[in-house]
Amino acid sequence: MLNLSKLYEVVIFSIGDTKAGTKMGKLQLKCEDTVLNCILWEEALNRIDNKIFRAGNKVRILSGSYNEKYNNCLIANLELVEEAKLGLDKEEIDEKFNKILDYSNEISDEKLKTFVTGLLFEYEEKFKISPAARLMHHNYLGGLVQHTLECLDIAKTVIEQVHKTINKDDVYAACILHDFGKIFEYKIDTETGLIEYDENFQKEWITHSQWGFSMCMTNGFKTVAKMIAAHHGRIEWGAIVDLNERDLEPIHYLIHHIDDLSAKFGKISISDLGTK
Repeated sequence: MLNLSKLYEVVIFSIGDTKAGTKMGKLQLKCEDTVLNCILWEEALNRIDNKIFRAGNKVRILSGSYNEKYNNCLIANLELVEEAKLGLDKEEIDEKFNKILDYSNEISDEKLKTFVTGLLFEYEEKFKISPAARLMHHNYLGGLVQHTLECLDIAKTVIEQVHKTINKDDVYAACILHDFGKIFEYKIDTETGLIEYDENFQKEWITHSQWGFSMCMTNGFKTVAKMIAAHHGRIEWGAIVDLNERDLEPIHYLIHHIDDLSAKFGKISISDLGTK
């Protein structure tokens, strides 16, 4: 039985095509520890404002039915109960972006500093609004800025308190650039907050990791490229260098663990930012 009185939080939403050529929505909702996978046919999609599907929104199912065979819910109508924020405010984004610039200006290698700051300024507007993921972490407007700054703050602590011999230049550059390709990999609707993969990026590149690795290698920053190549940890998770390989240099592991700490313990999703 489907409990129509429950409040659910929107986790992720996407629209695809059926074999019949009509539109079908896939919606994942959660309530406490329960996850509900939902389907919406084109008729329901036409009736419901897309704005309701923003990640973090609190919704109530007005009408629908649970399909035990397919273990999902067929939704006919939804009610928006509480609207989530689209993401960080402009002032917050600008403040965090400036802090990232401060870190880039701490890079002592002039060639590397020019490369990193050049990318930040060239793609400033895209970088500022980009999410850091569709679902897993920091999936909101300004999410990539938030995640990048968290990684830099963690890296600073590691270098100052644990391993002062680590090359700060390479680590700061890798923190800034490890996910930079996501500004091209994802597209976010600034009105609804909905995030999708950019089809044009997928035609030219495999992942954002490949973009970052290629950019750094092309410009001669091989150590930074290696850290970016390994930051997803495993080949099946999107890494270019698998950390299960033997005899890897310790520097390969650093950005992976920094990135993972931010993704696990930082401001992970839109719900961490509170309501609108």
